[in-house]
Amino acid sequence: MNGKNNIAIGFLTMGFFMAYGFLLIYLRDFALGKEEWVNTYSIGKHFETRLAHVHGNLFAFLNIVIGYLLLHFQTKLKNSKIISWFALTGLLMPLGILSEVYFGLPPALVLIGAIAMTASVIWLGISFFKMDSISK
Repeated sequence: MNGKNNIAIGFLTMGFFMAYGFLLIYLRDFALGKEEWVNTYSIGKHFETRLAHVHGNLFAFLNIVIGYLLLHFQTKLKNSKIISWFALTGLLMPLGILSEVYFGLPPALVLIGAIAMTASVIWLGISFFKMDSISK
C-alpha cells in the first residue's frame, strides 16, 4: 500500500458515486412518482442519499490526492501504509450511509469511515509538517 491502490480505488469509487448521482437525477426528474421525491427532497432518505453521493465523491477525491502524495513522497513520509489504509477505510462512510438507507443497518460504518478518513488526513498533514523538505 504505497498510494497506488488509493488512486485506483478512488477513481472507481468516484465513478460509482457519479453514476449514483445520475440515478438520483433520474428519480428527481424522470421517474414515476417524481413529485413525491421532490416534495421530500430535503428530508429523510432522499437527503441521506444525497449525502452519500457527495461524501462518496469527496472521499474518492481525497483518496486520489492522498494516493498521489503517498506515491510522490514515499521516501520522505513515515507510516504511509497506515495512512493509505485509513484513507481507504474512510470510504466506509458513504457506503455506510447507503447501507442505512437501503438496508436499515446501524450507522457503525459511517462512524468508522468518518474517523478513519479524518485520521488519515490529519496524520498526513502532521507527516508533512515533520518532513524536512519537499524538494527531491
